Formats: sequence, C-alpha cells, structure tokens
Amino acid sequence: MLLSKRFQPFLDAAPICVMARGVAENILNPARIDALFERTAERQYTRDWPFSLLVDLMSQVVLDIQPSVHAAHRAMAKQLGVSDQAVYDKLQHVELKVSAELVRDSARQAQAVIEHLHTTAPPLLVGFRAKILDGNHLAATEHRIDELRTTWAAPLPGQLLVVLDQELMLATDVVPCEDGHAQERSLLDEVLAKVAARDVWIADRNFCTRNFLLGIAKRLGFFLIRQHGNLRGTLVGKRKLRGRCDTGMAYEQKLKLTDADGQAWVIRRITVRLEQPTRDGDQELHLLSNIPPEKADAVQLAEAYRKRWTIEGMFLEMTETLSCEIETLGYPKAALFAFCLALLAYNAVSVIKASLRSVHGLEKIDEELSGYYLALEIEQVYPGMMVAIPPKHWTWWAKLSPREMAEVLKGLAKKVDLAKYKKSPRGPKKKAAKRKAYKNGSHLSTAKVLAGRGVT
Repeated sequence: MLLSKRFQPFLDAAPICVMARGVAENILNPARIDALFERTAERQYTRDWPFSLLVDLMSQVVLDIQPSVHAAHRAMAKQLGVSDQAVYDKLQHVELKVSAELVRDSARQAQAVIEHLHTTAPPLLVGFRAKILDGNHLAATEHRIDELRTTWAAPLPGQLLVVLDQELMLATDVVPCEDGHAQERSLLDEVLAKVAARDVWIADRNFCTRNFLLGIAKRLGFFLIRQHGNLRGTLVGKRKLRGRCDTGMAYEQKLKLTDADGQAWVIRRITVRLEQPTRDGDQELHLLSNIPPEKADAVQLAEAYRKRWTIEGMFLEMTETLSCEIETLGYPKAALFAFCLALLAYNAVSVIKASLRSVHGLEKIDEELSGYYLALEIEQVYPGMMVAIPPKHWTWWAKLSPREMAEVLKGLAKKVDLAKYKKSPRGPKKKAAKRKAYKNGSHLSTAKVLAGRGVT
C-alpha cells in the first residue's frame, strides 16, 4: 500500500476515515455511476451535468457531511454549475429503477471485496443462502409541496422492500414503491422474480401469502416464514415435540396448501411454544417452511428465524448513523433515491467492517464495534480530511480490483484502534409508558396526492 505523506496524519489518527473515502471512491466511481444511469434510465436524461454529481451531492447529505441538500449544493456550486432548483428538479425525477440498481451494483462490488477478505458470516442453514426480507415505510415529510400545505395529515413519501444477504451482511436488492399506502404484499411479485435455487427466504408473517410461498417453491427456492392468521391450510397428522430452542419448545406438524391450479403442496409447520409471550401477547409462533427435515430440523429452523431481526438491526443502524429519511424531500422519487443511497452507504460500511473482521476477528467486531461512533468520526473528520487531501489524490482507489481493495483495506484495518469505537453497554430496558392518542395522527400517501395533478 503506497499512500503519499499527506495521508499520514489521517492514517495515524483516523484510518477509518481513509477507509471510508477509499471504499466510496471505489463503489461510487463516477464513470461507473454514469454508465449505470445510461443503461438503466428510461425517461430521465443528463444534459448539463452528469448523474454521478447528483449521487455525490446526495451522498454527502445521507452521510451527514452536509446538513441539507441546499447546503450540499452551495458547497458544490462551482462543480455543478447549475441552480439549486435544477438539483431539486433532478431529484424529484430520479427513476425507481435507477435507485434500485445503485443498491444492487454496490452489493455486487462489495461482495467481490468481502469474498477476497474471507470474512463472510457462517450460514444460518448449511447448504442454503439466507435472504432476509423486510419492508420499511419512509417517515412522514414536511408539508413543502403545495398540495400538502392545507392538511394536517402526515405525508408519506413511499416505502421499500429490502433484501439482506445474511452471510455478506449486504443489502443486495430493493423494491421501491412511491405509494406510502400500498400493501407490502402488493410488491411480492417483484420479489418472486429474484428467487434463485437454494435461496431460503426468511420473513415475518406480513409476507406470508399462498402465492408467495408456493411461488418460491416453484422456483426451486425455500422459505422460512411466520404463518399469518389469514393463511389457512389443512393440518396433516399429529403435532410432535422436536426439542428445546432458546425461546421455548419446538413442535412440528405437516400443513397442506393448494395452489390456484388445484395442486396440493405439503409443507412443514414449526410451532414454538414461547416461554415469554411476544409484544403482541402471542404464546406461540407458527413457522412455515419447505426445507427438507434432513437438511434442517425444527429447532434449527426456529433458531434461524430468530436471526430475522438482523435486518431490523440494519434499519436501526441506518436510522442512527445516516440521514436515510430526509424530511425535506417530499417528492416520492427523491425520498426513495435518498434511502437507496443510504443502503449503498450501509454496504460500504459493511466492507469496512469486513476488513476489520479479517484483522481483529469476527466476534470482536460483531459484538463490540459501535456503528454510531464509527459514523461519528467520519462525520467529524471527513470534511477536514477532504480539504487536506483534495479529491484528485483519491482517484486511484477507483482503479483497484476487488483483490487489491481487500489488501489495501486489510493494511489500513491493522492501524485501527478499536477502543475508540467500542459499544457502550446499556442497562435493563424499562417498560415504555403509555402515550396519549393524537387526534390529528392520520396519514396520507404523497404519491396519490401528486397523482391528482398529474405528477409522475
């Protein structure tokens, strides 16, 4: 690793910041981003300034390097050469396909580096690739759009379904939707198109529909999904005790489902009788799966399902360390674009964590490293570092192969003092106090409001 002398102060005091900029330079290579836009965009075009500049600007807002889009524009005004209104106009028309492809492309690049670092997590179920699926409704925005200024209702700019690869700890895919009122289940057909053989899809009961479960099976995939009360089938045989898991006793029984063509499918129904009820007061969890018993027993499936909360941890980390939901971005396409850039940033951080695991060990990083303090140092040091080391000195990162990136990051990881980023253990969680109902607490879908004036 050959870095000039001007890097030395930051290599000594804040190597994490050097790693963060290097990974961003590699993943957000302007030539690669512009090529991605050209092959993906259908309606939007670039005339006066490239799409990569918009990504650069919004990345600074998402990473909290700049406090707002307006502030980021002022910092990049000479480079952009366009008005702030031109930036906002461009943001509100970023196509969902482009936003989603940014996430997928970052995951492909990150995966190549992580595999060279040899720091993937052990599989939840041996022989299967676990894909954890969950949805995220974007938080309500400010009432800046004309049609929103006359209502107290909270405007919802959209939602997304996100796929997390458990072994790589990367957001590998996303299904964005502009309608904040849309059912998450209405997006499942797009998820089905992404199912591959040997994938095991892990999700909560909101995604438990007959078409989704059997659609996965027909594509030679596998599922481990909590049963929804509305999904009815025919129980076959008696329920049998299979053993104890961490949260209770695991039982198993067969369940027969019939598809739209009348074909019968017999799947497994794992019941966990809980020692402690859930927040909703449920005493039992019913999990549905088509994984053969010889590949994973009932206890293994019950334990694997508990790891579904990994994706909740991803959303929490993004909320605490990134500006993934920008309340001033009312237009759905702009808000979804920002969240997708936050997912891209999460993938970049996953590469940094993987390099730290390769040097300091998987357990130490996963259990002790605080994403908050990691992000805080980047936020505090990054602007000054970019003044001391202008962008032209970073361009060589974009030319590194995945193997070369892994080697450079591993060298930098050896310089990191983990004590600076250690988690602060919290005390026992207190029971939350009941809140009073808010009379004006209704919501509305921004996309439906905009449809009234023909905005797409």
